[in-house]
Amino acid sequence: MQVDAVYENARLVTGESALAVLHGRIVALGEDAEALSTRRRVDLGGAFVAPGFHDAHNHMAWFGMALDDVALSDCRSVEEVYDAVARRAAGLPAGSWLVGSGYDQNKLAGGQHPDRHGLDRAAPGLSVRLKHTSGHMTVVNSAVLDQLDLANVPVGGDVVLDADGSPTGLLREQAQLLLRPLTYPTPIESVVRGLDRASARYLSEGITSVQEAGIGGGLVGETPAELAAYQLARERGVLRVRSTVMVAASVLHDLPDGAGFGLDLGLRTGLGDEWLRIGPVKLFADGSLVGRTCAMHEPFEGEPGNRGYFQVPEEELARTIRRAHDAGWQIATHAIGDRAITAVLDAYQAALTATPRADHRHRIEHCGVLPPAELTRLARLRLIPSPQGRFVNELGDGMRAALGEARVPWCYRLRSLLDAGCVLPASSDRPVVEGAPLPAMADMVARRTSTGAPFAVEEALTPAEALRAYTYGSAYATFAESYLGTLEPGKLADFVVLSADPLSTVEKPAVLATALSGEFRYEAG
Repeated sequence: MQVDAVYENARLVTGESALAVLHGRIVALGEDAEALSTRRRVDLGGAFVAPGFHDAHNHMAWFGMALDDVALSDCRSVEEVYDAVARRAAGLPAGSWLVGSGYDQNKLAGGQHPDRHGLDRAAPGLSVRLKHTSGHMTVVNSAVLDQLDLANVPVGGDVVLDADGSPTGLLREQAQLLLRPLTYPTPIESVVRGLDRASARYLSEGITSVQEAGIGGGLVGETPAELAAYQLARERGVLRVRSTVMVAASVLHDLPDGAGFGLDLGLRTGLGDEWLRIGPVKLFADGSLVGRTCAMHEPFEGEPGNRGYFQVPEEELARTIRRAHDAGWQIATHAIGDRAITAVLDAYQAALTATPRADHRHRIEHCGVLPPAELTRLARLRLIPSPQGRFVNELGDGMRAALGEARVPWCYRLRSLLDAGCVLPASSDRPVVEGAPLPAMADMVARRTSTGAPFAVEEALTPAEALRAYTYGSAYATFAESYLGTLEPGKLADFVVLSADPLSTVEKPAVLATALSGEFRYEAG
C-alpha cells in the first residue's frame, strides 16, 4: 500500500516515532508507518506530536469580530478605559458606533464599572457600547441609553441604577437584549470575516476543532441565519477548523407530525459531517461569577442582599430541558452559581427519570461553583461538566472576591470531577479569557491566579490529564471520539507539532505546525 504521507522522526504522545496518512486519516504508527511506501516523507526533527487541540466551549465569531473593538482587557482603572475610548473616538465621524470589549471591573481600581457620564465625556457625538469580558453585561453611553425601551426590561436581567435612581448605563444579563433593535442582526459577511480571522489564529495555537457555544439567538447569537454564515465560510475555505455549533434554545419550536421540539425540517444534534455539524441545544440558567449575577444559594461576599438570579424562571428552564431531552437533543446548559447548578441537576434528573437515555451526554457549561453533594449527583447522572481551566488564572482573584475564601474549594473543579468518574473536556470560553490551549493546560496544572495566589490547588491536574482533556475529553463531549481526540489508525490525521513535550514541566512548548487531515494548515515562520 502506498500512502499519502509519512511523518517521521517524531515523538508521538503514544510513544511511537512516526505516523502514516492516507485520505486524511491515520493508517499506521511507528515502525509500521515507516515501512510503508509513500508519496511524501516529512522529517519532524524530533518534535513532539499530539492530537490537535479541541476547544469544547468557545465563541469563535464573537472573538474574530471583536478583534476590531477597542481592547480594554489591560485597563486598570476606569480612567484608562475612558482614555482608550477617547483615542478611538478621535478618528470617528459624528454619529458612529464605538465598540470596546474585555474590561473587567475586578481589575479596575476601586472595582467600579465605567458609566454613561464618563463615556459621554470620552466620546461626544458617538454611540458607545463597552462589553464586559464575561459577555454578561454591557455599558452604554447616554446616546444609546436614550434609545432603549427601559420600561420593558426582559426577565432575567436588570438596568443598574445610581443612588439617585438614574441608569448608570450598565445593562446586565437579559437586559442587554434591549440593544437588539440597534445592533441585531449582525451582517452575515461580518460573521464570515470573524470566523476567518479567528480560525486562522486558532491554527497557530494548535487548535483543530472547536465547539461554538450558541448560535442563532439569545445573548450570544449574532444572526438568525448564523449557520448560513458557517456554511458560507466553509465554502470559501475560511472556516479553518472543524466546528460543532450549539443552537440557542430560543430558536427551537414545536414541529408538526409529532416530530418534537427542534428546528425546521426536524434538524437536531448530530446533523452534519466531520467539518461542520449541529451539536447540543444551548441554554442559559444564570449569569456571571465575576459579574456577581450567577444564581447562588448564599450571598456574594460583601453583598448580603445579592444571591444573583436566573436568566429564565426555574420552571421554564426545567420545561425546556425536558422538551429538548424528549426530542433527542444533547443539551448544554450554562450554570455557574451553585443554586443554578442545583436547578439544572434537578431538571436533568427529572428528564432522565421520565425518559431514560443511555448515552445522552448532557452537559453543564462552566459548572463554576460545585458543592460536594452536587458533584456526586452530577457524576451519578453521567453528565459532562465543562469548566474552563484558564479562568483560575485570569479571573481567579475576582472569583475569590465574589465567593469568599470558604467557597473557593468548590470553584472550577477539575481533579474532583475526574476522581468522580466524569469525562472532562477542556475549553476557553474565548474571548472571555485568552484562548490558547498551551497556557490553559499549564493553568490546569498550576492553579494560580494572575497575582500568583494559589486557588484550590487540590483541584490541579497532571500535564497528561490536562492534555487528554484538551483532546479526547473535548471530542467525547460532542460525540466525536470515534474520529477525533487520539492518534490511532482510523482517526482523522489532525495533529499539532510542538517544540517540546507538554507533559514535562521543564520546558515550555511552542506550536511549530498544525495539521488537519494530514496536511499542514499552519507552520511557524
